[in-house]
Amino acid sequence: MLDLRPVGYVLGLLTIVLGAAMLFPMALDLADGNRNWQAFAVSSALAIALGGSIALASANFDMRQMSVREAFLLTTATWSVLPMVGAIPFVLGQPDVSLTDAYFEAVSGMTTTGATMFHDLDTLPRGVNLWRGALQWLGGLGIVIVALIFLPVMRVGGMQFFRSEGFDTLGKVLPRAIDISRGLLTAYVVLTLACAASYGALGMDWYEASVHAMTTLATGGFSTTDASFAAFSGPAEYAAVTFMILGAVPFIRFIQLANGDPWAMVRDVQVRAFVRWIAYACGAVIMWRLVMMGHDPEPAVRESLFNVVSLFTGTGYSSADITTWGSFSFAVIFVVGLIGGCTASTGCSVKVFRYLVLKEALITQLRLLASPRTVTAPRLGGRPIERDVIDSVITFTVLFFLTLAVSAVVLSLTGLETQTAITAAWTAVANIGPAYGPEVSASGSMEAFPTPAKWIMIFCMLVGRLELLAVFVLFTTAFWRG
Repeated sequence: MLDLRPVGYVLGLLTIVLGAAMLFPMALDLADGNRNWQAFAVSSALAIALGGSIALASANFDMRQMSVREAFLLTTATWSVLPMVGAIPFVLGQPDVSLTDAYFEAVSGMTTTGATMFHDLDTLPRGVNLWRGALQWLGGLGIVIVALIFLPVMRVGGMQFFRSEGFDTLGKVLPRAIDISRGLLTAYVVLTLACAASYGALGMDWYEASVHAMTTLATGGFSTTDASFAAFSGPAEYAAVTFMILGAVPFIRFIQLANGDPWAMVRDVQVRAFVRWIAYACGAVIMWRLVMMGHDPEPAVRESLFNVVSLFTGTGYSSADITTWGSFSFAVIFVVGLIGGCTASTGCSVKVFRYLVLKEALITQLRLLASPRTVTAPRLGGRPIERDVIDSVITFTVLFFLTLAVSAVVLSLTGLETQTAITAAWTAVANIGPAYGPEVSASGSMEAFPTPAKWIMIFCMLVGRLELLAVFVLFTTAFWRG
């Protein structure tokens, strides 16, 4: 029988953490003399009280007995319920938006998508933008922990291939989760501080550097200004490229690096492919802009590198209008958004690992067709790829593109223009950030979307971030029957 106590207990503790985190934007608004601090104070008190009540009511159980079904439920509940708590300050205080828009913003933050319902970001209280950045930073850390601890055991999307790097059985997950979480948190904090220091050295003040460092490492893309990264064009773009890439590689490699294995990152076949594919995409866009469009060399190289990496990693920052770069450049950027970062990173979309598995499986099948008597098996990084991993990857990939197509059709039925519907589905399912079309404002806000379209995108952001199957399984009768 499904036991909801483990789910409630962990969810209650996470709600307390989220409530405590609200004290930082509250303090910033209070220091600025902005009365919006009251919204954060009330929201924090509500969150801590609610989380504490849920945790206490659910505490009488053995955490070691958590089942796989409960892990599925906890994963989905975390990313669907916590944004409701995170949205409270947006409703009680500035920007004083509707519940739909507030929840959309919080879901976009915690899933590190980066799509926004807000405009005039420059005029919002600084605490609001700090909270938006904090939601992305916490969501990015959370998704890395889930990818390393839960998804391999839940056998979602081929993640069982990485089971040896996590835990062998779910019964060991929660008691030992603190160990791996501590290492991940250390790496995450160190990289965030390094990113903030880099931004500060390149001209941002401490507030801008802090918010952008959090959203860069989370590959989320929320900014403090409507102009996004165009407000900081120049050397800061090169720093952002470096840290966006670092945020999209497996965080387990940073732990190995800290433990004395300097070649762990280089040996990772995912990382090598990821960097190589980024070079191909950036090179193609740069050459197109220089040769075919005659753009100035330095801005063409800098802007192309920044914006391609931003959308490849799913960060979603922008420093230029990519729709003016020609159809070829736009097509390349659209495609790289459907690749995404590496597994166990804050990167999004299908992810490099799955494309590598599909490539190896295809090559193996072609060899068998050419020589049926040959005994061969697909391998990745020197390890054999088991049949269930290949099947899981194929299932995930088909479901991903099917979800993308259906979402685009349904969004168009809400009244959105075709281009807007397609790019809105693309940005939501792949957790990328920006959308393009007449309904999207010049600042990138999607507040003009019909309310049904916003809820469709909310659902797409959630299923995309949680690897689709982890959510869709909850809609089957077999799951609830056990």
